[in-house]
Amino acid sequence: MTIELNHTIVAARDKRASAMFLTDLLGLPAPTSFGPFLVVSLANGVSLDFVDTGEDIRPQHYAFLVSDAEFETIFDRIRAQDLQYWADPFKQQPGETNTRDGGHGVYFDDPDGHVLELLTRPYGTGSLT
Repeated sequence: MTIELNHTIVAARDKRASAMFLTDLLGLPAPTSFGPFLVVSLANGVSLDFVDTGEDIRPQHYAFLVSDAEFETIFDRIRAQDLQYWADPFKQQPGETNTRDGGHGVYFDDPDGHVLELLTRPYGTGSLT
């Protein structure tokens, strides 16, 4: 049996602003429209489908596995935009990155408070620092 995640819906106060924030920061193609959604497609076939909501947004966590070179490029964009970032998901290590499993990782928020993460090594593949 082959089961894959295909898409998930991301609630936003302004779907266009949130989808563009993500595509610009990650260097992805512009989002496409599908019904009420703005779809951000990722290289592994998964998409994040942004939708406007007037309800309270419960922050979710979205982690993106990137190469070392992509990490550096995206991290440069994070710093250029003066975004707050942390080495941990609990925001106890501000202005730092982590080196878990021998890679690099960083956490930051999108405009709606969703916690985004970049990591260069899947967890459990190396040292825990």
